[in-house]
Amino acid sequence: RVGARGAAMEPECRVLSIQSHVVRGYVGNKAATFPLQVLGFEVDTVNSVQFSNHTGYAHWKGQVLNSDELHELYEGLKLNKVNRYDYVLTGYTRDTSFLAMVVDIVQELKQQNSNLVYVCDPVMGDKWNGEGSMYVPKDLLPVYRDKVVPVADIITPNQFEAELLTGRKIYTEKDALEVMDMLHAMGPETVVITSSDLQAPLGNDYLIALGSHRKTKADGTRITQRIRVESPKVDAVFVGTGDLFAAMLLAWTHKHPNNLKVACEKTVSAMQHVLQRTIKSAKVQAGEGNKPNSAQLELRMVQSKKDIENPEIIVKATVL
Repeated sequence: RVGARGAAMEPECRVLSIQSHVVRGYVGNKAATFPLQVLGFEVDTVNSVQFSNHTGYAHWKGQVLNSDELHELYEGLKLNKVNRYDYVLTGYTRDTSFLAMVVDIVQELKQQNSNLVYVCDPVMGDKWNGEGSMYVPKDLLPVYRDKVVPVADIITPNQFEAELLTGRKIYTEKDALEVMDMLHAMGPETVVITSSDLQAPLGNDYLIALGSHRKTKADGTRITQRIRVESPKVDAVFVGTGDLFAAMLLAWTHKHPNNLKVACEKTVSAMQHVLQRTIKSAKVQAGEGNKPNSAQLELRMVQSKKDIENPEIIVKATVL
């Protein structure tokens, strides 16, 4: 296809994003939609919840979508024959039946389009001071492990979630690479461990993320590209960063399908730009000596449009 200026247009790429919605702030679909649109994707959103704001604030109000309501929305798309997608993106869910319905929808969409890529952030918990704890009901783990991960193509667990999914603890980088291989064996050909408490070669002020992309060549042989990304730690608690990360990783892996190194450099660099802008702005709003609150620490998404669109690479990845 040729555009008005005679330049070849990229074919339309459509994402179904099933995530939380907040009226105020940037988590879930609010954190994923803008970056994806800026990067040229059509984004269709199903709001798994609609809350006034994220739950880190003192108060929040809102509604939760159940699995029947999710099914009903999908049926509407199907009746109009507009249920063809190139990507599905999912994040935080608290309900096992909702998650099971997501799996059914993904499987059906993959029948419609065998090239569909499912990007899943298996949100279950995190580590604080070395201790891991789950912040979703425990019965979600077997659903993620046995149903969701096997149909996913790209997963973005943190270290704790990768450990939960494989039943194996990570103490060293070697452990982490083996855990990523175990995750590949479960289904996904791209695994990114988005954060870890591993010692960074650059020192304690850096956070390690690890990525692994396994592809099968035409002759049936497998090759795996593994990378390490060290990014400067930012001293603040942000919400929505994982959602933003998964959305940008979706976009950059689409644009660089066989180069996880470049995709991760662009994703993590854009992330850093957004976080630096956010912390700077939050400190100004809070005033000298005061700790910024949840409202002040909302991601500066719109202000970071240029960085999201064309990130200056400030974080390099190392090929392992």
